This record gives sequence, structure tokens and C-alpha cells, in this order.
Amino acid sequence: MKRVNDIFGKELKVLNIGLEQFCEDLKDQNVTAVQMDWRPPAGGDSEAADLLAALLG
Repeated sequence: MKRVNDIFGKELKVLNIGLEQFCEDLKDQNVTAVQMDWRPPAGGDSEAADLLAALLG
């Protein structure tokens, strides 16, 4: 079983789903980082998202 502290000696790789500037700041520090362009379904409108979910099953 690996210990939690084992991860601190490894290269950090980040998938950023938030502010793009955060990803850029990591890259500036030579951290491997990828920006994911994600938005909530239906633009965050919960009623529209429920309707889409019903349509898609």
C-alpha cells in the first residue's frame, strides 16, 4: 500500500477546470498543466439542464 507522502516526490501534473490564468501561472512555474474548457450544462440553468437530461435519458 502506498503512503500519501509518496506523492510529494513525483512530478505534478494538473488538469485545470477553473480560471485559465491559474493554468498559465502553473506553466510559468514549469508545471505540466492542461486547461479544460468546461461549462455547466445548459449554461448553469438548472431547469433547462433537467429538461436536457430528460430528453437524453
